[in-house]
Amino acid sequence: MHNLFQTLSRPILVLAPMAEITDPAFRRIITKYGKPDVLWTEFVSADGLYHTREINKISDADNPLMKDLLYENDEHPIVAQLFSAQPDMVEYAARLVTELGFDGVDINMGCPYRTIEKQEAGASLMKNPELARALIRSAKKGSEGKIPVSVKTRIGYAYNDLATWLPELIKEEPALITVHARTRQELSNVPARWEHIREAVEVRNKLTNKEKVLIFGNGDVESVADARVLAKETGADGVMIGRGILGNPWLFSEKKPTLQEKLEILIEHTKAFDELCGHKSFALMKRHFKAYITDFKGAKELRVKLFACENVAEAIEKLASYRVIE
Repeated sequence: MHNLFQTLSRPILVLAPMAEITDPAFRRIITKYGKPDVLWTEFVSADGLYHTREINKISDADNPLMKDLLYENDEHPIVAQLFSAQPDMVEYAARLVTELGFDGVDINMGCPYRTIEKQEAGASLMKNPELARALIRSAKKGSEGKIPVSVKTRIGYAYNDLATWLPELIKEEPALITVHARTRQELSNVPARWEHIREAVEVRNKLTNKEKVLIFGNGDVESVADARVLAKETGADGVMIGRGILGNPWLFSEKKPTLQEKLEILIEHTKAFDELCGHKSFALMKRHFKAYITDFKGAKELRVKLFACENVAEAIEKLASYRVIE
């Protein structure tokens, strides 16, 4: 198996999968203005990929959910993230993303959304280690050893449970485990506690070595400089950056665009959303508007105008006609 993670210099800095944020449009912009070592897709339902195809008697290529797995060649290396509680569905979806040319497949074991947990997927898997292990085995079977299988999870469900939860995952030797430094119950309501990333590394080191299972940390990282410091302090092999990239697609390049450049990039992002994500609600772009349009004179007024827009064309018109106030 070609394990891309073993070919990269440490610390490895990667983009976090974020539902309804790291879609094909945003990834295009990130790739152009500040590409990380590895990109992740937003999570995709393995069950949905299969059942949509079967119910409608269509091919994988005609499956509308495949739009969430669109990527461009310059996005490599890129990992597809899946969620499911059904081993056979994970096996099918892992085989599919392998055939699509992804460089890795990741299983979500940390999402706290109730709709995901009701399916016994996401964060609920922390309460079912046996099923979690079965899903890793199924992903490995589906990918046929051609690409690495990884897991993204949290330190525990209601409390820090790394001492028992992490060893269960390590038994299946995923190529990588990304640990979000909060519990499921904490959501994002408390600061990420990176001392638990150090603990995760220590647990891994007692059971195996980083040539078999890498440990990445995740949570409250706002810059590349911070990521490098945290990796050094904890011994993590890499750092996954999520919310810090909102409104800041040049984060990994560490560039400082002017306000005019920032607005031009937002126009480009909005056009990319129209091109690649037309099947999604335009309302999803408004979270990006809020993130980009901040901390400058006139920002509030511009945000109000953008939030009132009902479509891409209106938003682009408002942005194109805005004059930066120095």
